[in-house]
Amino acid sequence: MTRRSRWLWVPPACLVAVALFCGTGGAADKTKVDRATKQVEQGAKQIGRGNVGPGFKEMFTGIGHTIVEGAKFSGNTMGEFFKKSFGS
Repeated sequence: MTRRSRWLWVPPACLVAVALFCGTGGAADKTKVDRATKQVEQGAKQIGRGNVGPGFKEMFTGIGHTIVEGAKFSGNTMGEFFKKSFGS
């Protein structure tokens, strides 16, 4: 298999992985991720209103929280998926 044809299989494989991941997504608690995402949005709105210093602080704090909470959410969701799939 050539390198180019191998890359043709990557997008469908990613779509399958996302579809499996989303199937159990509702079971995990997503409120912390949503709260962190709103913090980013509020910071961006502050920057738009002219409050650049506090807006950047709020936005980048929100980005950090979004990364942390998103990783936790993904880990929990994947753990639930594997428990359901393999019956551990």
